[in-house]
Amino acid sequence: MAEKPVQTARGRLSAILLILAGVFFILFPVIRPFFDETAASAAGGFASARWVLAHVCGMAGFILLALGFLGAYLRLQQTGVERRSFLALLLCWIGVGLTLPFFGAEAFGLQVIGKAALGQSGTEFLQQVSQVRGGPGLWLIGAGLLLAAAAAIILATAIWKAGLKPRWGGLPLALGFVVYIPQLQGAPVFQPIRIVVALIITAGCVLVALGILSQGRAVR
Repeated sequence: MAEKPVQTARGRLSAILLILAGVFFILFPVIRPFFDETAASAAGGFASARWVLAHVCGMAGFILLALGFLGAYLRLQQTGVERRSFLALLLCWIGVGLTLPFFGAEAFGLQVIGKAALGQSGTEFLQQVSQVRGGPGLWLIGAGLLLAAAAAIILATAIWKAGLKPRWGGLPLALGFVVYIPQLQGAPVFQPIRIVVALIITAGCVLVALGILSQGRAVR
């Protein structure tokens, strides 16, 4: 008899959501305007529609990632790594929950500040930008991204131990999130770096999706 996770619509849907998560992770740095965030001209970048759209893509990527982790757990729940995969799911959900508020503040809060500063020659508005990005919000996203990285690492080990095909499929996802925090910079020089990291995460999403849909029976 065919293995249930392969046949269910939930498995296929989870795989699709993971792949879409990867697409949105790529769109985030591709659409996001990169500019000197210490100059008065930064107001135009913060106020742009691209700024909001890019961050909405980033939020969509994290939301779909969390849903994709559910599919990975469902695929592994009848195996010897059920506890490990559940821990990965739990950490991912908590991490995404802690990350999203900062994305919202970046997207909408900085756009309001940027629009108010348009036409001004001073850089006083940058103090408000720093206030939005600093404080508790910075700690929240830091903790959230660390938990997301831990979740990706744990999932990668679960996939390896369970023997899903490809067995190493979770490694790119883990690598992408391990280096995600250091590359979160707004200077133009970081755009290609952030796109490369997004491509690594997308590769991981696709490979984990293939593991969810794999016909091979996981190790029990």
